[in-house]
Amino acid sequence: MAGRIPEQDIAAIRERTRIEEVVGEYVALKPGGADSMKGLSPFKDEKTPSFHVRPQHGYFHCFSTGEGGDVFAFLMKMEHISFVEAVEQLADRIGYRISYEGGGQVIQRDRGTRSRLVQANAAAQQFYAERLHQDPEAETARAFLTDRGFDLTHAERFGCGYAPAGWDTMSKHLMRQGFEPKELEAAGLSKTSSRGSLIDQFHRRLLWPIRNLAGEVIGFGARKLFEDDNLGKYMNTRDSMLYKKSQVLFGLDLAKRDIASQRRAVVVEGYTDVMAMHAAGVTTAVAACGTAFGEDHLSTLRRLMLDDNYFRGEIIYTFDGDDAGKKAAMRAFSGDQQFSGRTFVAVAPAGQDPCDIRQKKGDAAVRDLISARVPMFEFAIRSMLEEYDLDHAEGRVEALRQTVPVVADIRDSALRDEYARQLAGWVGWDDPATVLRRVREEARKRGRARSAGPGPRGRGPGGPGGGPRPLRDRAERGGGRTDDDEAGARAEHQAPAAPTGVPLPSAADPVLWPQREALKAALQYPGLAGPLFDSLPSECYTHPAYARIADALSAAGGCASGKSGANWVSEVSTGLEDDGLQRLVGLMAVETLRVAEDALPRYVSGVLARLQEVWVSGQIADLKSKVQRMSPAADPEGYSALFGDLVALEEYRRGLLEQAVGATPDIA
Repeated sequence: MAGRIPEQDIAAIRERTRIEEVVGEYVALKPGGADSMKGLSPFKDEKTPSFHVRPQHGYFHCFSTGEGGDVFAFLMKMEHISFVEAVEQLADRIGYRISYEGGGQVIQRDRGTRSRLVQANAAAQQFYAERLHQDPEAETARAFLTDRGFDLTHAERFGCGYAPAGWDTMSKHLMRQGFEPKELEAAGLSKTSSRGSLIDQFHRRLLWPIRNLAGEVIGFGARKLFEDDNLGKYMNTRDSMLYKKSQVLFGLDLAKRDIASQRRAVVVEGYTDVMAMHAAGVTTAVAACGTAFGEDHLSTLRRLMLDDNYFRGEIIYTFDGDDAGKKAAMRAFSGDQQFSGRTFVAVAPAGQDPCDIRQKKGDAAVRDLISARVPMFEFAIRSMLEEYDLDHAEGRVEALRQTVPVVADIRDSALRDEYARQLAGWVGWDDPATVLRRVREEARKRGRARSAGPGPRGRGPGGPGGGPRPLRDRAERGGGRTDDDEAGARAEHQAPAAPTGVPLPSAADPVLWPQREALKAALQYPGLAGPLFDSLPSECYTHPAYARIADALSAAGGCASGKSGANWVSEVSTGLEDDGLQRLVGLMAVETLRVAEDALPRYVSGVLARLQEVWVSGQIADLKSKVQRMSPAADPEGYSALFGDLVALEEYRRGLLEQAVGATPDIA
């Protein structure tokens, strides 16, 4: 068994890991101010970014959910792993050797953990890849790839492999490497036979490893090669601790950076289609694995391309032009409006997929397929119209009856009106104004139905798309911020979940604002806050939560201790036993100081002066009360002394106020 990971190793790994790079593998980040980056929350579906990362401080915070912490906390949340596994995974990432206390110099991981399952999948992928390239039995698999225009380089890029014919060849190979049967079963690599023995999950099939965003192999897709294989054309790893088919996308590990930079994703239907797209230069292609493209897949892509209300992305679905392809397109259309950006359909010739097109016509034809994309709405509506005889009045009337509700479901009012006019032309209706009026009436009905309550899961009242309350379009509201924009703006002023003991303050409380800004400065820029912050009396913090955090800062050594970054914030947080206060520390560690970076020293100095000024003002008020209660005749010396103190404090207060106003004119 491995020993305990020393605190100094944890601190070193935290310091050497760039949190923005780790988070960036899951979320597209854009600048959000001085030492601040923001993106769409990976913990909930949203259209206004509420997720913030502070690279220099090694912390993140999601204002929508209250989640926050260091790079270990982020990885634990995203990958559902333990703290130890997060530390070990990041150590592997940066090449850091952990010196376990009591466990020697060799890294040993507990059996049955997620790390072991990842290792087992990686070992299996290597085994399968070697068989594909070296085993004579794999000639059929090699020929399958060659016949579809893929060479050795393509196969290696995607990690293709071959599962041999033996019932337990792979299982025995991995057990000789030290993996236990229960681990191989938990990873979905093996299963127990009717006789109770361990056998391989895949036999005599071409395999593609399926990787998560971090590039780890978490499962496999397997294609039938031989006619006597009766288990279906495609098989996938069964759902496990690592592999959730409703969430993973094949090729995403290779496509993620281009998806983020190009703000575009191409969704295809098969493994060879992904390979063909990438080979042809369309490097943003991905595919669902053993299931239909769904909401979780869409959310993943939206986060990567930062598809919000201002920076809209583009998704292109590729479908065959046959009936099955049209049905698939209509299913995609039903969920399309969860996507803020533009959605298109690239229609391949009937019976052909991108792999077929590349084989027959070359790479340029694949790129042309994507270039010739049509808007999803147009494709869906025109596909419906193909079912009606528009040469006769009866057909035109019925076509309108069926398609008007679909057009009415378009949330963007300007786009809805434009499609209403186009629908009149596509149907051959002489009076476009009539069609426009019917669409608007239907849209109003649906708006009232939505406001009355959500429909069944997956469909809102009255048509495809449905689901949650629709986002009202800017064109409909005459510009300005959307409902989700307002929600995102409010999120930064919401306190985290209530703690078990101490009530939490509101970030928007103007009276407590100097206290919060001072604590934020101490957490984020302890070098700037320095001894001046440490010298502030505890009475400066009138809210019990802020007072407790100030005490924790002092107990951690204070700003003058020379500590900084994620380890500093972690040490302060550890000194607080209350979960709510720990979350508040994490929030303030990433909360923006709204000032340009070059003005930070003056700003922090001004905030601390303002906090002192508030405290001194309280002392002055108390002193004035005492002076008013005294009789100069009864105690002239005492009265004069107190009056002198009062004058000195008033002068000191004015100096502090001038310093605060001069450094940060907006805080006085």
